[in-house]
Amino acid sequence: MNGKILVAYASKYGSTQEVAEKVAIYLKEGGLDVDIQPMKKVQTISEYSMVVLGAPLYFGHWHKDAQKFLSINKEVLKKRRLAFFTIGPISLNEKEWQDVRMQLDQEMEKYSSLGINEVELFGGKYDSKGLRFPDSMIAKLPASPLCNTPDSDIRDWMAIASWAKKIAENFLSNLSI
Repeated sequence: MNGKILVAYASKYGSTQEVAEKVAIYLKEGGLDVDIQPMKKVQTISEYSMVVLGAPLYFGHWHKDAQKFLSINKEVLKKRRLAFFTIGPISLNEKEWQDVRMQLDQEMEKYSSLGINEVELFGGKYDSKGLRFPDSMIAKLPASPLCNTPDSDIRDWMAIASWAKKIAENFLSNLSI
């Protein structure tokens, strides 16, 4: 198998796509051959030795494109080195991070047979003005966890760079074995 890597992402508002693009850049800087695509446009993963997946968590579940991608490609993914990053919390509140980590662990359990090698949780971005219907309406409901939530962007670009560089190093060391 070659040393080619696919970075595939699911993104509703573009934040996860931006992180995936940065991850791909750092992998390329690490000397790797990298393609990047939205999960819903990936036709085949047979030519890749490793797949790096990125998806946000919405109300405790991965983006529907990620769930569909994992389901459709389950058997082929079992034969690949896998890494997964999730975009989740939109504040620095420790309780929110714990809750999202628990939700991530629950989602990971559903796909434990894939043998995902690396998993990371990054902070996300929330832009109330960019919400589309029905999300814009849900965010206004008093019972919504997003009601009166201030806009934020807590993506830690240094942590994202560090994680991607670690992925590149681990992948290259496994290629030489």
